[in-house]
This record gives sequence, structure tokens and C-alpha cells, in this order.
Amino acid sequence: MDSDIGLWAIPLAILGGAIRVSPPFLFVSLGEVLTERSGRINLGLEGTLVFGAMSGYALAYQTGSPWVGVLAAAVAGSLFGLVHGLLCSLPRVNDIAIGIAMMLLGMGLAFFFGKPYIQPVAPDLPAISFGWWSELQQVQAALRVNVLFLIGIAAAIGLWWMFRATRLGLIIRVVGDSSDAACAMGIRPSVVHTFATAAGGAFAGVGGAYLSLFYPGSWNEGISSGQGLMAVALVIFARWNPIACLWAALIFGGAGALGPALQSAGISQGYYLFYAAPYVLTLGVLIATSSPTRAVTGAPGELSITK
Repeated sequence: MDSDIGLWAIPLAILGGAIRVSPPFLFVSLGEVLTERSGRINLGLEGTLVFGAMSGYALAYQTGSPWVGVLAAAVAGSLFGLVHGLLCSLPRVNDIAIGIAMMLLGMGLAFFFGKPYIQPVAPDLPAISFGWWSELQQVQAALRVNVLFLIGIAAAIGLWWMFRATRLGLIIRVVGDSSDAACAMGIRPSVVHTFATAAGGAFAGVGGAYLSLFYPGSWNEGISSGQGLMAVALVIFARWNPIACLWAALIFGGAGALGPALQSAGISQGYYLFYAAPYVLTLGVLIATSSPTRAVTGAPGELSITK
């Protein structure tokens, strides 16, 4: 069978690229949704993502198990989130400033402790081939889905259900909308803030493990390319809805796959410009949501951007 599918190779490559590139966006945005729905912003998730990538790769290499690496990345991310939450519980501390400091700390620690793991090769996370029905290599490659992507879909649905139908979700939403109302109900907002931030950090750590253990599948100091920061804009774009974060992550992932897709289809002239598509999309999202009326639609009342 002829494997040349012509121009169909471009949308197929973008689809496959979106599936491969989107999980870090998805996990970081889900973590930020959880954190922001409790009324706190964590801009340090870029550092958490990078440190999670390093710690996950290191533990996977040392133990020979990629899933131990994922667990280690989640634990490392939760610790970063816990420190962020505890610091922000102190009087007159700004959560945005602490987030920037934690981002720099996470990246610095990752670069320092990760130097011995730049050359060693750790085991990859498993993937499932949903393209078995086709003889075309392009289809098989596009539909090769990592298990963490499927876990991310389940996590998005689970968070959406938690916010709508559980007592825990109600507590988080109440704290995020009004600390005074939460205190009147006997809820301690600082405790909810801290644990939500820690859980959000765990999500970001898992996103980092995906980067180092599957795509691109190695550890280096430039592994993130700002995906943790872009995911914060993604949360605004998704209006703090976990299900919408899934679709937004696929859009951002498709934008990130545009350059490689054009290159794989033989379009080489100017394709480097398309590598900037995720950053242009992030800028567009921030501009589109910067009006005083649209930016806060659906935002928790206790967030800094609503005051």
C-alpha cells in the first residue's frame, strides 16, 4: 500500500503532535485550576515542572522503573506546593511574588542536582498504539498515546466531578470565592489553600515527569520551554474549568506541534517561525482576556486578579 498521503500528513502530524505535546500543559493547568479555585495563584509551577522532570528522570534511572519516577515527581511537586502554601500563609506575603521565587528556586535546584543525569538514559513511560487498524506509519505514529495522557483525561473529568458533586469540591469553591463565608462555616481557609497548592504542585510534577520520561524523553536544562507559565494563561482561557483545560491543552499542544508537522511534511521554508506558535497563542490569550469584564468571568473571588 502506498504510504504517501499527501497534504493529509500535515493535519495528521498536528493531531499526533497535539496528543504528544499536550500532557504537560494539561497536568500543569489542572494543578493550577485546583490551586486557583481555592483562591490562590501559583506562578511557580514552571519551576515545579522542571524539578519534577529532573527528579522523575533521576529516580527512573536509579530504579529502572518509569512509574517510580512519576511518583517521585509527584512527591517533589507536592513538596514545592506545600512550601509555597506555607509561605503564603504568613502575614503580608504576596502569593505572586512567592510563586516567582519558587519558580527560580525549582529551576536552580533542578539544574544543580540534574547535571549527573544529562547523559544517562532512563526507561521510557509506556504508550498504547491506537493506530493498529491502519498500515500507514503516519497514522500509527499519530495515534501512539502515552498512558499519562489517558490518566490526564481521567483526572480532568475527576476534578470537574469533584468541584460539582462532592463536599471537598464545595469547600474548595467556598474558600476560593469568599474567605469570610468559609470562616463563618467553620472552615480554615489557610489549610485549604495550603493543601490545594500542594496538590496542584503534584499535578505539575507529573507533567514534568512526562517531559523527561516520554516526550522528548530525556533530561536537559531547556526541557520545559516555558510550558509551566503558558499553562497559567491556559487556565484563564479555560475559565477555571477542568474539562475545558483538556481541550485548551490540546489546542496549545497542536500549536506546539505545528513546526515539526510542517517539517515532517517536507515544508522547510520558514517553518522555524511556526515553532513560536505556542508563545503567540499565549500572548493572544492574555490580550483577549485582559479586559476588565472578560478577564474575571468565572474567576474565584479571592484571586488577586479579581481585586
